[in-house]
Amino acid sequence: MKAETVSLGASQVRWSDLLDLAKPRITLMVLVTVAAGAFLAAPGALSPVLLVETLLATGLLASAASALNQVIEAREDGRMSRTANRPLAAGRLDRGWVAAGAAASSVLAILVLGWRANPLAAAIGGATLLSYLFVYTPLKKRTPWATLVGAVPGALPPVLGWAAVAGELGVGAWVLFGIVFLWQLPHFMAIAWMYRDDYARGGFAVLPIRDASGLRTALAMVVPTLLLVALTTVAPAWGFGSSLTIAGGLVAGGGFLASSLRFWRRRELATARTVLLASVLYLPAVLAAVLLDHLPGALG
Repeated sequence: MKAETVSLGASQVRWSDLLDLAKPRITLMVLVTVAAGAFLAAPGALSPVLLVETLLATGLLASAASALNQVIEAREDGRMSRTANRPLAAGRLDRGWVAAGAAASSVLAILVLGWRANPLAAAIGGATLLSYLFVYTPLKKRTPWATLVGAVPGALPPVLGWAAVAGELGVGAWVLFGIVFLWQLPHFMAIAWMYRDDYARGGFAVLPIRDASGLRTALAMVVPTLLLVALTTVAPAWGFGSSLTIAGGLVAGGGFLASSLRFWRRRELATARTVLLASVLYLPAVLAAVLLDHLPGALG
């Protein structure tokens, strides 16, 4: 069966390639955290119109950022087996056309955030895009510390969601930032360990490439998960959440920590996959606990 195509000038582009540019799974995760920030910032009932407009603009921005990242890293992607079939790396799409379309989409998304939400949300959106493309992306080929740098734009979406509703940043926005920031570190370390040979072929300076024993990689998993448990435990003392936040953080964080400690004891592919699975389960679980903690007040 022939793939569906759309005509763009003289070329025929598959819809699946356009979808791949947007990295839909990552974009969906971004939207979940934006929605969480928006719900938690609302002093009462959240405006559904504002929520939808914020999600649409942020989704467009996240998709454009993913496309621009693939424009920048098309050569590196082509060297790695896990990314070699991406539309730009494989040469199925024109880099100039994608760059122009994604840049225009980014500008449009930021303008919509400023118009339909507020200037603070637009500024956070712009900062997220610029730090991701022009700070984190070039650092990935230079130093393993790029993972910490990249976790900053990765943790800004819930802050954007909060700002879009509240017009300012409260304690809750920074707690959400901390949760997503810390979560990314073991999540990415698991991926980097599993595909360390691939990353080496691509020329990326991820920690597992320079850590033959895996001890430093394990440390980079265990310490953030410990900090996650601590953060969700103390957050209620700062006025953010209560017993459900603590319970959810302990249960989800305990499982996440156990998987990281398992990798510490046996640094192999199977235990790295366990950490990755635990990370995928952790974020929605802890966000659900925080949202349920907030729900009675939001409905009241």
